[in-house]
Amino acid sequence: MSRQYFGTDGVRGRVGESPMTPEFALKLGWAAGRVLANGSGARVVVGKDTRRSGYMLESALEAGFAAAGVETDLLGPLPTPGVAYLTRALRAQAGVVISASHNPHHDNGVKFFGPDGGKLSDDIELEIERMIDAPLDCVAPDQLGRAKRIDDAAGRYIEFCKGTFGEKNLKGLKLVVDCANGAAYRVGPAVFEELGAKVVAIGDHPNGLNINAGCGSTHLGAVKAAVHQWGADLGIALDGDADRCLMVDAAGNEIDGDQILYIIARARLAAGELRGPVVGTQMSNLGLERGLEALKVEFRRAKVGDRYVMELLRETGGMLGGEGSGHTICLDRTTTGDGIVTALQVLAAAVGQGRGLQELAAGMHRFPQVLINLPVRGRAADVLASSAVRDAEAATVAALGARGRVLLRASGTEPLIRVMVEADDEALAQSSAQSLAAAVDAARA
Repeated sequence: MSRQYFGTDGVRGRVGESPMTPEFALKLGWAAGRVLANGSGARVVVGKDTRRSGYMLESALEAGFAAAGVETDLLGPLPTPGVAYLTRALRAQAGVVISASHNPHHDNGVKFFGPDGGKLSDDIELEIERMIDAPLDCVAPDQLGRAKRIDDAAGRYIEFCKGTFGEKNLKGLKLVVDCANGAAYRVGPAVFEELGAKVVAIGDHPNGLNINAGCGSTHLGAVKAAVHQWGADLGIALDGDADRCLMVDAAGNEIDGDQILYIIARARLAAGELRGPVVGTQMSNLGLERGLEALKVEFRRAKVGDRYVMELLRETGGMLGGEGSGHTICLDRTTTGDGIVTALQVLAAAVGQGRGLQELAAGMHRFPQVLINLPVRGRAADVLASSAVRDAEAATVAALGARGRVLLRASGTEPLIRVMVEADDEALAQSSAQSLAAAVDAARA
């Protein structure tokens, strides 16, 4: 059955347009309450990032849950992985996050966690979709759900993050932490400070409209400049809901998600703690695969999207996976991608080995990779299925041969077609990507 509302990471869209309207949010809360929370006294936890629209959607979801007879614990602004953690810690039937992750403020979304802090299965999401189309029937007045604030939610999550770092500390390190004016603007700096680091926080003054705006993991210029200005040892860049993390070293060199995954995998291997294959995606750099092969570590590719990385990890018994965008999953520490926990795992390797980020990632040689995003107004699938695009893709694959890879796909979170070409030569990757993108551009006209 095809999905009408849910994408690869919940329901997402431009606020005020279908499906991100208050009416839909109310119905979504009711439908999710009916599906996820069985029996009286059922409870969900709800967190959000710093978008102004979060207040509106939170209120609508709360009303929907109440109509379904579900109690709601409101966590306030909190990273997505913090909601996942508190879903388990508070023994709720479900966790709800109001966020559009790395998107601009005018977008928002709603995603769910099950009682184990993991993403919902496709079957459950489809069941919620079916319920959305059903007439909303409110429970009896004496069975209506209530809502309350959880005042210590941030403190609980901070302690959880610190607990993933082990017995070490960060004394003597100066870190820049870019919070993307998002959900981690308080908890992010606090975690690293409480572990002993001197922290320079940027992107920590959200106003509801500046989330991800020129800052965070999608705009590394801000953290690079701050590392240089303050003479920091390294910089950590989170995204709007803090489930992603990218880093820069003292010289401003970028450390992407593939390199981060390599660093953590090598550290786990050295400690005798690595189990199962490391899982990336179709977008993961070929250098990650080759670097892990040199360590005799199996590497597997999933479809793009952290939910598919998670599915393959569970299927294969793996514990580490991630994407080049910085969404890294450490199942030996938590249940979902967590930018703060990810940074702590890299820092643990750096502190434990007394090495810088470039040294830690030295065993992985990145292949030049070119990614071009093309906006689409209609169905991306129709453009990708056109004979002109298929022929152009086949010709590019044939021309590259063993020297590179091609990936052409529709984004699961934005109205975009992504054209990716990877090759052993940067000029070849660039020309091949431009040629393929031109074919896609002509087909979408």
